[in-house]
Amino acid sequence: MKISENWLRERVAPSVGREQLIERFDMIGHEVESAETIGAGLDGIVVAQIVACAKHPEADRLQVCEVDAGGERLQIVCGAPNARPGLKAPLATVGARIGELTIKPAKLRGVESFGMLCSAKELGLDADASGLLELPADAPVGRALAEYLGLPDTVFDLGLTPNRADCLSVEGVARDVAAAFALPLAPLDVAPVAAQSPRRIELRLGAPADCPRYCGRYIEGIDPGAPSPLWLRERLRRCGLRPISLLVDVTNYVMLELGQPLHAFDADTLTGPVGVRRARGGETLRLLDGREVALDETFLLITDADRPAALAGLMGGWDTRVHDATRSVFLEAAHFAPAALAGRARRLGLHTDAAHRFERGVDPELPRRALERATRLIVEAAGGTPGEILETTSTADLPVRHPVRLRRARIARVLGIEVPDAEVTRILSALGLQVRADDEGWIATPPSHRFDIAIEEDLIEEVARIHGYEHIPDRAPGGQLAGPTLREDRLALRPLREQMAARGYLEAITYAFVGREQLADWGLDEGAIALANPLSADLAVMRTSLLPGLVSALAGNRSRQQARVRLFEIGRAYHAGAERPRETARIAAVADGTAFAEQWGEAARPLDYFDLKGDVESLFALAGADAAAFTFRAGGPAWLHPGRSATVERAGAVVGHLGALHPQLQKRLDLDADVYVFELDLDGVAPRAVPKAAEVSRYPSLRRDIAVVVPESVTWAQIHATVRDAVGAELNELVLFDRYVGHNLGTGMKSLAMGLILQDRYRTLTDQDADLCVTRAVAALERGCNATLRG
Repeated sequence: MKISENWLRERVAPSVGREQLIERFDMIGHEVESAETIGAGLDGIVVAQIVACAKHPEADRLQVCEVDAGGERLQIVCGAPNARPGLKAPLATVGARIGELTIKPAKLRGVESFGMLCSAKELGLDADASGLLELPADAPVGRALAEYLGLPDTVFDLGLTPNRADCLSVEGVARDVAAAFALPLAPLDVAPVAAQSPRRIELRLGAPADCPRYCGRYIEGIDPGAPSPLWLRERLRRCGLRPISLLVDVTNYVMLELGQPLHAFDADTLTGPVGVRRARGGETLRLLDGREVALDETFLLITDADRPAALAGLMGGWDTRVHDATRSVFLEAAHFAPAALAGRARRLGLHTDAAHRFERGVDPELPRRALERATRLIVEAAGGTPGEILETTSTADLPVRHPVRLRRARIARVLGIEVPDAEVTRILSALGLQVRADDEGWIATPPSHRFDIAIEEDLIEEVARIHGYEHIPDRAPGGQLAGPTLREDRLALRPLREQMAARGYLEAITYAFVGREQLADWGLDEGAIALANPLSADLAVMRTSLLPGLVSALAGNRSRQQARVRLFEIGRAYHAGAERPRETARIAAVADGTAFAEQWGEAARPLDYFDLKGDVESLFALAGADAAAFTFRAGGPAWLHPGRSATVERAGAVVGHLGALHPQLQKRLDLDADVYVFELDLDGVAPRAVPKAAEVSRYPSLRRDIAVVVPESVTWAQIHATVRDAVGAELNELVLFDRYVGHNLGTGMKSLAMGLILQDRYRTLTDQDADLCVTRAVAALERGCNATLRG
């Protein structure tokens, strides 16, 4: 929300400078996102009046104006389209500065000019550059413009939180500032305007839960040509609103001043009764912006004789709008429940100031006060005869503010400081709460404009922000802190679990006790530790592997019509030792069914060895290991398929196995489909490289693609290591993007296509550099992998 500092200081005047005020705004929870000073440096800019205008002899779009600058007549050449005799406008006299321009006597197309008549944009007051800034007819000629307009001023753009809708007004912000500086809030004169017209209209509440209070007032005989007062237009501009006409400007002004949105209907378009109800399906309404919108039962309408006249709380209707000839107006002020309007504007692609406020909550006691304020402003500027304020209210549906208990002991516990009782009472009272002390603290009843105060912690927050967060000492928490239990070069278990879950596996927990016969089926009964007092024969020994229990769980799921099962477990395996049993931490997984869950975007295919290998490699990637750190050697234990299995090694040591179960084992376990498994020692997976920061190259990369024919026995890991060694540091990445096998290559041969991503940290590589890298890579592949370059 944008707010004028000068306007704010009329309601509360702290004796601090602008920077201190901004700091205090931040401390009470209203962050100042920007602070723009306008009207500074207007020395030499005065109010002037054009006495006469004549056409420029050499330019059709220029006029030679005789200007009264207050005691002297000046000749000014002006190109503004609205320059005319009698107009009062700002004049930059000789010597004044407009931005980077210093005004000097000049000749424009052969005619002398002694100053410059200015637009609002040239003065930095507004974005309007369509013509001269027109000043009121009673503006004193010769007076300094800054003095006349009350400049300079600073516009604060406050980043208000959604719960502080009460601060979407000058009065709301001033109330907080007054409490923060322990100053009184200057009262606003909203004396009732006596009713002089007997005109009335019936008001009806067709949706009292959505609109429990609706008020309106007629004002007849308004001068349709009356302009908005200059001070009012200036305040609107500085708060980010464009002046339009007196009636629209007054409703916007009262909304900014008090926080209550108003709407003005042309009274001659209303026949009555005026009501509030939910829209009916199929109804339409033409809005003020010219759009016709289709409505449904979720929208709230203002109706005239039951026909839609406006979207309640969002935007008025086209047919009942005020215009330049409006002489009688019906002013509306209502209280709408936030839930009745929340999200409705966004559905129509609207964002209005009224909707912004009503969605967050507006004081239900404000409508009558806002109508009185608007009536006085209109009558003072344009005359007219006001009627009485009409109101219909559903008292049972109005919000009720309940008392909230605040304990001094609770304040001390939450804030860590003792706040004097007198200070707490002052803060709460200054914020408008009704406060009553008791033995434990206070009973505080929030005012009608504070929708956000409902529990004790809300009151503590108010005390903290107004008393000052700077008064709350910074104290580090005490106590003995335990040091890290995991070394930085070890991988924690949580990332492993998260990675397996991300790959589609569910974590299982199986028994650490199994039957000896179950282990014998797998050939894993050697070294099994027998229990002295087993619960049953099926739980007679400690497991030597996690896989028998996981496969049993998979079989149980298969028997219950689960066609695709993914399970993993992190646990311990146990073996008898020479002196004492050995425990080995392991991660194991089982999978069957299709490679992907049933879907339309991917053709169904059975799970294969490479799918499981990809899952295993994703775990290795967590440890920061590259392709050369782990090797997959064909073949494995007897319980794995001899042609679809591998032994995993790291630095020459076996760390696990993966592959499809042996067909004979599957038959013994009564499994009717292929099951793929892996089991890894955590001590072999967990060691990881300590992350090290490295400078990112500022130079572009080059890519070169090659395809080579190699024997089927040559693995990608061998090729990757060969190319990496041959090319060296210039190889940033090596990507395998195609594999081809065909009769034209010969038996036992395959074609692999790869991309070499080349980059240097210190210079831009040339095509000659890239060609040399490719030559080295191809030569190394020919020597070390029996490869030939495929044409």
